[in-house]
Amino acid sequence: MKKLISIFIKYGIPVVISVGLAWFLYANVDLEAIKTSLRQDVDYRWFVPVVIVSVLSHVFRALRWRLQLRAIGIHTPLYALVYSIFGTYFVNLLFPRLGEVWRAGYVARREQASFATVLGSLVGDRLSDTVTVLLLAVVTFFWAQDAFWKFWDQRDGGASAATLTLWSVGVLCVLGVLALLWLYRSKSENRVVAGLRGVLHNLWDGFAAIVSMKGKWYFLGYTLLIWGCYYLQLYIASKAFAFTVQLGALPVLVLFVLSSIGMAVPSNGGLGPWQFAIIFGLSLYGVGAFPPSAPYDAQASAFSWLVWGVQQLLIIVLGVIAFVGIALDRNDKKEITGVTEEQSL
Repeated sequence: MKKLISIFIKYGIPVVISVGLAWFLYANVDLEAIKTSLRQDVDYRWFVPVVIVSVLSHVFRALRWRLQLRAIGIHTPLYALVYSIFGTYFVNLLFPRLGEVWRAGYVARREQASFATVLGSLVGDRLSDTVTVLLLAVVTFFWAQDAFWKFWDQRDGGASAATLTLWSVGVLCVLGVLALLWLYRSKSENRVVAGLRGVLHNLWDGFAAIVSMKGKWYFLGYTLLIWGCYYLQLYIASKAFAFTVQLGALPVLVLFVLSSIGMAVPSNGGLGPWQFAIIFGLSLYGVGAFPPSAPYDAQASAFSWLVWGVQQLLIIVLGVIAFVGIALDRNDKKEITGVTEEQSL
């Protein structure tokens, strides 16, 4: 029973979230209007640079991870790390959050290194992404607060609800920080507390390793390039639609931050949370309505589905390339090893 519950939590809940949000968003939509929008309102040529920038973001992520691996004495060729990044997103599409485990396992097997050591290097990798999203969220909210307040003002009692929500979030953040500080310094031997303390120490160690390692400025540079590419993808994609071509840098940044937060929700490839965030963000700038309702939702829905769909299709293609490349790389290594053994004989 415990095993079944664990499997459901890992793989069932993301599916439930994806299906539930998709139903909420599209239960009342006009599918024919969406199809019409996709035929008439989109210049598909813009998705060529979107794909190129997306691939570059994966390469920059591989370059960043190589810095961390070298810091712990693991020297993996860049092409193998690029394969691992491609494969990670493909695996996550099928099994949320399992991609990182697969990535660590692949590199550990290839380099005959400790799985725990390689997996530990990913702590800093993911922690830096989390910090980046949080910083972007704070800056973007204050920069674009007029759009958020306008949205709430249009709803009865919305401004009061928004104020209460902000105060609640602020109090929860303060309490969360205090709880983390207590947990970090706690000497409790309780199993749950000790386990959480261990996770927190590992996160801190991963962050400290970034600060102290050689090439930390390159790490920062690659981080900026990765997230710059993510933003640029969405900005270029906005130019492909007749109803979002007028959006400037700030509105797209709002969409980007909201969608990045949505991707943190466990789901299959962001299905559901990503569309939810994008449709909400577009409604702030007069594209569609939130919650979506026919006939006002066609354009925002078309945008969210097409941009998301192109990304998922690219992930599948890159995933196939990755696994073919990994198989060929494994065969090449076997052939080289075989020649060496014959020569030694």
